[in-house]
Amino acid sequence: MNFERYSGNPILSPNPANEWENLVTTNAGVWHDEESGKVYMLYRAAGDDFEHRIHLGLAVSEDGFNFERTSDQPVFSPIDDNFDGGCAEDPRIMKIGDWYYITYAYRPFPPRQYWLPENYPYYIPPSPEEFPISMKQSLTGTGLLMTKDFKKFLRAGRVTSPLVDDRDVYFLPEKVQGKWWMIHRPMQWAGEGYDTEYPTMWIASGDDMLDCRESQILITAKYDWETKIGGNTTPLKTEHGWLTLYHAVGRDKLYRVGALLLDLEDPRIVRHRTPNWLMQPETPYENEGYYEGVVFPCGKFVKDGKLFVYYGGGDKHVCLATCDFAELMDHLVACPA
Repeated sequence: MNFERYSGNPILSPNPANEWENLVTTNAGVWHDEESGKVYMLYRAAGDDFEHRIHLGLAVSEDGFNFERTSDQPVFSPIDDNFDGGCAEDPRIMKIGDWYYITYAYRPFPPRQYWLPENYPYYIPPSPEEFPISMKQSLTGTGLLMTKDFKKFLRAGRVTSPLVDDRDVYFLPEKVQGKWWMIHRPMQWAGEGYDTEYPTMWIASGDDMLDCRESQILITAKYDWETKIGGNTTPLKTEHGWLTLYHAVGRDKLYRVGALLLDLEDPRIVRHRTPNWLMQPETPYENEGYYEGVVFPCGKFVKDGKLFVYYGGGDKHVCLATCDFAELMDHLVACPA
């Protein structure tokens, strides 16, 4: 089976009226409030400034299809001279009690427009040899935000080591075995000395969200559409396991999307895994962006028996795909791990 694209895609695109989002609006995390029916979307946004500083914007929808920006300003931005001084991007959202917990990727320095040959892979400013590696290499890390209203945000701290380039990070939305579980993708943990040729998904646990350090590989590249692998969406609890989506970059450099079901009692165990991708880049808004050939989900929810998947297209737009949730679960449960 495959996901079905919404006919109104892209559902959010760069806004020429706002300097901070006139170039990029993509990779959105979402939360569906079942009581009000509203869908809150935090999206990655950047303008055409030379440094390419990346912010988070907020849009809200009454139906999950049509979104309106809540402001002409970002709701969250990097702070100069801070560990996340360069960017805040790719949010994943979960809610526990009255608080929303949001993981986000950051860098100490803005990456500049990384898709341009002269800037690729990312801008790294000159620095003394004595600088910490996170500053010296402008490594990507992941931080945790907390909010009750998407207006005021608390920087809770870093959830990944500053010594490793580590993103595609999110948590199970509740404790299992009395611990928090974090899925992450440490770039350097691949190759010689590791049980994976390519960077991949790891799962870590700990007593505190800011201290999940006991880590092991969750999956490795297995199918011909997979090399580098990373997690995508906060796990959803189902009767068959924790449902999460993941992306894999193929040898053709295209990003494709698959799905996993993790054991409810021990999320280190993968019970089911799609052998074939559920979505690949096919449309102009996925193939003609700044990073071509990308479908990259950061948020999902189930409403009226339908799975809504919000994904970035071409590192430029926010797009939507859906599928029948029961059909997806039947398909996935029939797939071996």
